Amino acid sequence: MSENVSTTLELKNGQLAWLREMAAKHSLPDESKALRCLINFAREKTSLESAIFEEIRCPDC
Repeated sequence: MSENVSTTLELKNGQLAWLREMAAKHSLPDESKALRCLINFAREKTSLESAIFEEIRCPDC
């Protein structure tokens, strides 16, 4: 298993709250693990790349 690397990200309050909620709901240690799960899913599902990155979603605008 590879080592985690620390970085700084900018998130909206609602995004961070959702990550924390998903971490708790799925018994993950923290929101960073929830985000890594989402990234891993996106990396695996290459057929969904357009749906993930090209569709405009802006619930926090």
